[in-house]
Amino acid sequence: MPDLPGVDGNGLPDLHRERTGRTRPSWVADPVDELAERLADRIAVAVHPDEVAALLESDGLTAERIEQHYGRSDLFALAEDLFDRVPRHYAAPPPGPDPWRADPMRCALRGLAFALPGLAYVLGARLLHGRPDLTGLVASALLAWAWNQGLSHRAYLRLSAEGPAGAARTLRVGALAGALVSGGLGLALAGPATAGAFAVGQSAYLGAAGALLVLGRERALLIGLLPVVAGAGATLLWTLPAALVLVVLLGSVVLTASVAWHALREALPAGRSADGGTRTASVLSSLPYGLFGLAAGVLAALAGSLDASTVVVLTLSMGFAEWLLYRYRSLGVSGLRSSTGLPGFTDRSGRALALCLGAYLALLAGGALVAGTAPLALLLLGTVFWTALLLQAFGVAWFPALVSLAAAAALAVARAAELPDVPAQLICTGLAAVVLTAGTYRLLARPTAHR
Repeated sequence: MPDLPGVDGNGLPDLHRERTGRTRPSWVADPVDELAERLADRIAVAVHPDEVAALLESDGLTAERIEQHYGRSDLFALAEDLFDRVPRHYAAPPPGPDPWRADPMRCALRGLAFALPGLAYVLGARLLHGRPDLTGLVASALLAWAWNQGLSHRAYLRLSAEGPAGAARTLRVGALAGALVSGGLGLALAGPATAGAFAVGQSAYLGAAGALLVLGRERALLIGLLPVVAGAGATLLWTLPAALVLVVLLGSVVLTASVAWHALREALPAGRSADGGTRTASVLSSLPYGLFGLAAGVLAALAGSLDASTVVVLTLSMGFAEWLLYRYRSLGVSGLRSSTGLPGFTDRSGRALALCLGAYLALLAGGALVAGTAPLALLLLGTVFWTALLLQAFGVAWFPALVSLAAAAALAVARAAELPDVPAQLICTGLAAVVLTAGTYRLLARPTAHR
């Protein structure tokens, strides 16, 4: 029987269908969705469909499979479809190293280096007789603090520009000049007696200690303080004669100066003594650091004249204060990395400031409780010092220097006018603390300050 049109050999209708690229029924899941899900991680980071096309080609997809299985005309059509279906998602870069991660051990050693010299004043207290002796010692210390603050800033600039050799060249000249000037002032005011010798030794020690701290030789500085520590320990058992006290103090000064000279010689390259060719900032750029050192010395001296425990607690807290400076800078870097807008960074910066300053004030409050001193004056003075040092760490020098100088000058005038000491101290340091804290919050809320 001949075949009829539209009927196959079995008598059934012959349903011819024109083939298309899509072979799956509409109720079957779209294979393009399956492919998008399988390659989602790699498609999400693409910035153009051509990248997806290259990915598909490297995956071994042929033109025949693209047309028959995925129902697309060619590779680029399928790539554009996948690019549109998968949202863009770019992985965040891995966090970089924290440049402000502090070394707790180094901060502890520096804290000891700040605190242990106070034992020399305990040993040498009975060597001072009368107001001229005390005046010469205090004036010499104030000038030495101011000089060494400015010199340290200058040396750190040289350290960053030229390395240890540049810092050593600056310290070799500056520390010696500062010791001669401040020691000469103390000798002129106290006279050529034990008090004058004490002032000279104090100036020499401060210059040598500043050089060692800039060069990062905290352990060497502690070695120089061993005679003073041993002498102070001996006073717990015996009353040392004045001659032995002088020997102990002189031994500590000579040992510290020797260690500092050795450190400077090590930092200087052999056979080279001329200044390096790298230009640094003007000498005047170090002036506000020196002025702050003077103001801080005046504020500490006036506070110590009312209650010596205030200065003791402040001195013992310096190591922790320095660690908190690093901690704030570290939190600032973290805030920059995690913030997507200015309000978010401002909030994080303010919380970091509150956290670090609050931690420092909590330590001071605990120290005041142990020492039995008035906490309010100590907390205000600690706020002034810590916020000023924080601003200096960010290169903001004139603002804290002028505020601290104004507070010191006002307090000195109030003392000269015989105004009530405690209210005058609270008013002067309180106003300075408020101004510096508000200025710190405003200045450091800008992301550009943390570059």
